[in-house]
Amino acid sequence: MRSLERHRDVGAYALGVLGEAEAFRFEDHLVECAQCTAFVSEYRPATRQLMLYRQSTPRSVHPFAAPGPRLLDRLLGEVATRNRARRRRLLFALAASVVLATGGPALALVVGHDSPSGTAVVADPPSSQMARTDAETGVWAQVTTRERLWGSDIEVEVKDAKGPRSCELVAIGKDGSEQSVTSWMEPADNEAPLTMQGGSSMRSDEIRRFEVRTADGEHLVTLNSP
Repeated sequence: MRSLERHRDVGAYALGVLGEAEAFRFEDHLVECAQCTAFVSEYRPATRQLMLYRQSTPRSVHPFAAPGPRLLDRLLGEVATRNRARRRRLLFALAASVVLATGGPALALVVGHDSPSGTAVVADPPSSQMARTDAETGVWAQVTTRERLWGSDIEVEVKDAKGPRSCELVAIGKDGSEQSVTSWMEPADNEAPLTMQGGSSMRSDEIRRFEVRTADGEHLVTLNSP
């Protein structure tokens, strides 16, 4: 495969539609191409949404079915909640700077602040965090989950000095089902941790544990849910 053709395969690789042999060759290309590695990272949010849509949509639903008004209302409601959460974090940051200057009394004013419409600012969605280093592989990982209407928003931070290799984070439910949360290419001789975003249609109380594995299925580290 010529170099230009390899660049053109970045979208197909990110969406997981390349054949096994082509994907293997493209991963060799990723080790040497910083541009394609960046493009794969940019495709991850779209890949995650398509994965969640596939997992939550019954097979009987036509792939081009239009969303109903209730779904649109839920999506708009979640966007509004995220915007309120951002404003709340900004207010806390402002409060912290005031506390350093005045000794703390102004903090209560910000915590009790209401939105312009008169309703209280909505708190951030519930979250949990777990971290572990595997004694055999030496791989360290930290997973943070946040509850969403559609399941869980998941952030994973991994430190693995034995690259290059293709890895993935897998969520394992209490019913034994597995869902791939996100995947990435671990660069060679990398001492710094990598941070990736992903998601699962399972809520955090439905997840028994997370596992970091290589693309070949080799186990790297397990994180049990609290």
